[in-house]
Amino acid sequence: MKYRKIADGIFLDRSNRFIAHVGVNGAVETVHVKNTGRCKELLLPGTAVRLEVSDNPKRKTKYDLVAVHKQGLGWVNMDSQAPNKVVGEWLAKQGYDYIKPEFTYGKSRIDFYMEKGEQKYLLEVKGCTLEVDGIGYFPDAPTERGVKHLHELAQAQQAGYRCAVAFVIQMEGITEVRPNVSTQPEFGTALTEAKAAGVQVLFLLCHVGRDGLEIVEQREG
Repeated sequence: MKYRKIADGIFLDRSNRFIAHVGVNGAVETVHVKNTGRCKELLLPGTAVRLEVSDNPKRKTKYDLVAVHKQGLGWVNMDSQAPNKVVGEWLAKQGYDYIKPEFTYGKSRIDFYMEKGEQKYLLEVKGCTLEVDGIGYFPDAPTERGVKHLHELAQAQQAGYRCAVAFVIQMEGITEVRPNVSTQPEFGTALTEAKAAGVQVLFLLCHVGRDGLEIVEQREG
């Protein structure tokens, strides 16, 4: 997954979930934040960030904030749209006969439906940007939607689908993701129940490039 054009900046502050102020070439720019999560451990004043330059002259903001440098870790891609994009590219190389994004199952919209021969698959994608002491954690804020998706996957697994949840690790040097039970214990319970039902847990390790994100390794959780 490649971005069109990248500019460097220095994070100043975040006025709401969608908007931040960033120093770019000596000027203060209002930029769109491509992640509605809290990201408080990442977006610290004075931190280096990377911005995608918009090619739409009618937009209110010229830039999208897509990556941030975390002390002691390196660059973290915090674009919430990136995980589905890179997984779509990755799935295209995995030998499936058919791939459909945004598939409705039960009362949920699952990120990917795939077929290989007669077997049907469902894959839910979660992006991980929260790191504590070398371990990735999800979620960084409560997500009722994420809990519901795990319940749906467990039911689909029992109905004959092969189901998985893939944690896209949007930073380098991190090889596993654990449920952030201090933030949302229900997610940890739902993940345990899904695994017990046969749902596969995947950790997708990524290379965080200056202008993109790429899955480089798959591990099982």
